[in-house]
Amino acid sequence: MTPDHQSAQLRALCAGIPVIPVIVLSDPALAEPLARALVAGGLPMLEVTLRTPAALEVIRIMAQVPGAVVGAGTVLTPTDVYRARQAGARFAVSPGLTDGLAESAADAALPLLPGAATATEAMQAADRGYTMLKFFPAEAAGGVAMLTSLGGPLPALTFCPTGGITADKAPAYLALPNVACVGGTWLAPEPLMAAGDWAAIEARARAAAALAR
Repeated sequence: MTPDHQSAQLRALCAGIPVIPVIVLSDPALAEPLARALVAGGLPMLEVTLRTPAALEVIRIMAQVPGAVVGAGTVLTPTDVYRARQAGARFAVSPGLTDGLAESAADAALPLLPGAATATEAMQAADRGYTMLKFFPAEAAGGVAMLTSLGGPLPALTFCPTGGITADKAPAYLALPNVACVGGTWLAPEPLMAAGDWAAIEARARAAAALAR
């Protein structure tokens, strides 16, 4: 799968979905009810970060939830790509881009959303054929002002900014013509997951889904 095909698939997956929940989960027992709450709230595209030993099992479980489109985040190596694919991930998200990641994503036919924080990094990804990128870390890298500036010289690129984005900050990003969606951790905070308050998480998802342009 070529990079331009990967980017096209990612744009198709997130069409009409303004927010991708970024999930860090250590307890697989919470995976199914969490995924069901987010999907019920109108956010079916879920990014499970590979930051805990349980992450791959969480992906396996969530991938079985009807309507869920589950991907792996914090993908750093080719091994991460292949393991995520085997676990049922339908896309991968990385904070950056390396030769190994690009080659393994193509080989595994797993759409990759590579990260870029500067014009040079964005141009290097575009030179490989990627046209949809993760802008990370969004707030630390200049936020809305930076993405506005990138839109002029790089009009063919679209971004999914992630990092430091909150429910209050998301609308300003989503108003930009070069932003397809945003990634956020505010949908499923640890206290709500620990309490099993799936109704509250569904409500957060519903509010985020309403941000769609």
